[in-house]
Order: sequence, then C-alpha cells, then structure tokens
Amino acid sequence: MNTRSPEVHRSRLVRGVLWLAGTLSLILGAIGVVVPGLPTTPFVLLAAACYAKASPRLHAWLLNHRLTGPMLRDWEANRSLTRRTKTIAVVSMLVMVGFSIWSFRHRPIAQAVLVALAAIGAWVVLRIPTRRD
Repeated sequence: MNTRSPEVHRSRLVRGVLWLAGTLSLILGAIGVVVPGLPTTPFVLLAAACYAKASPRLHAWLLNHRLTGPMLRDWEANRSLTRRTKTIAVVSMLVMVGFSIWSFRHRPIAQAVLVALAAIGAWVVLRIPTRRD
C-alpha cells in the first residue's frame, strides 16, 4: 500500500476547486449506484484523488468507509484491476449500452453517440494494467 501521505495543495482556491470536483464526483458515483449506465467506480476514484489533494480528512473518510474503502485501498496499493473486474466492467457496460441502443432504435444519431461513448469507456477500462486475481 502507498504509505506516502498525499501532498495537500497549498493554494486555498485550488483546494476549493478540488473539493468541489471531488464532491460532485462522489455525488455522481452515488447516483451511478441506482442509474443504469452511469458508472460508480471512476467517479469514486476521481473523488478520492481530488480529496487527497484538497482534504486529507475526506480522503481518509473515503478510504475507511465500508463501501468505498476496499476498492480505494486496492486501487492505491496496486494501480491495476484484476481480469475478473475488467470483464465485469466491460460486460455490464456492453449490456447497458446495448439496452440503451435498443431503446433509441429510431434515433440513429443517439445510437452512434452511445456506441462511441461505449467504445471510449471500454478503452479506458481495458488500458488499465491487469494483475492476477
């Protein structure tokens, strides 16, 4: 695990912007738990990264939270995903995007946008280093 404590930014303005970005990311991550197609994990990771630079207290809270803590500690320790995690992420994304494309079956532009966004999302997940289970 990364034993080095994150360096808090010195500028009060930058810390405020990072705190706001972290809070918005955390809110989007929470919404993603119940809204199909809106990811949770990337928003929680982004919130943790923002809080690490803006508020050590909030960063520690996320690291020790029973829902977000294990995922964040694993990410900070390894900076990689298991093959199983990547498979689940990509397959669930494809299922939800497939359903969304079907829902927009009479709107080809919306379907094309969904395909493009799904491709970007899959690319982001697949480019993260893979580690053994």
